[in-house]
Amino acid sequence: MKNKNAELITTRVRELVETGKSKGALTYKEIVDLFADCDLDPEQFDKILDTLSELNIDVIKEAGIVDADPNANANQDEDLDISVPEGISIDDPVRMYLKEIGKVPLLTAEEEIELAKRMEEGDEEAKHRLSEANLRLVVSIAKRYVGRGMLFLDLIQEGNLGLIKAVDKFDYRKGYKFSTYATWWIRQAITRAIADQARTIRIPVHMVETINKLIRVSRQLLQEYGREPLPEEIAEEMGISEE
Repeated sequence: MKNKNAELITTRVRELVETGKSKGALTYKEIVDLFADCDLDPEQFDKILDTLSELNIDVIKEAGIVDADPNANANQDEDLDISVPEGISIDDPVRMYLKEIGKVPLLTAEEEIELAKRMEEGDEEAKHRLSEANLRLVVSIAKRYVGRGMLFLDLIQEGNLGLIKAVDKFDYRKGYKFSTYATWWIRQAITRAIADQARTIRIPVHMVETINKLIRVSRQLLQEYGREPLPEEIAEEMGISEE
């Protein structure tokens, strides 16, 4: 499987270089789209960008960024879904966390670049601000992996680790948006965490689904009854045997 993925990446790199040489430049979106079906590490992605630079193939800013309003949100075109997943109770820590990050103002494209410049000078507050403004992005990505053996809050925490790495490695001079770049790191951190857990505790897929449903039903009944539901009540709601 790894060999097939490596071969696919090599093929895609060749295609990318050929396209870049013929056009003289590539957009960041073209690169992202070309590797969409590859299991590409963020480090590999950075190396590809470096290779293009060495070959004098420019990676130009994305459409809408070059002439964008500097006061527009840098990630305004991202469809960030930070709604509460089904089964999360009103006082659940996840709900409270989502409420808090929803209060953090998004960055404009101009502010994003300014923070990146300050980070180069060692400004830790700028690094914190860039991370904080993109916590919604982590939640939006984490939601796609719910039901794969990890709790939603754990997925968010793993994604936040990826976000921190993206902040450390972001180079605003390459012209792409931070949110687009960070997506690679966030997704990689989450998928690796899921894979690591699966190797540690191998739970059949159907059991993972049953466990997740059990958690959702338990929370739902807790809200309805105002107390912890009995095993027979949970079983009846799920349509399964109490045993």
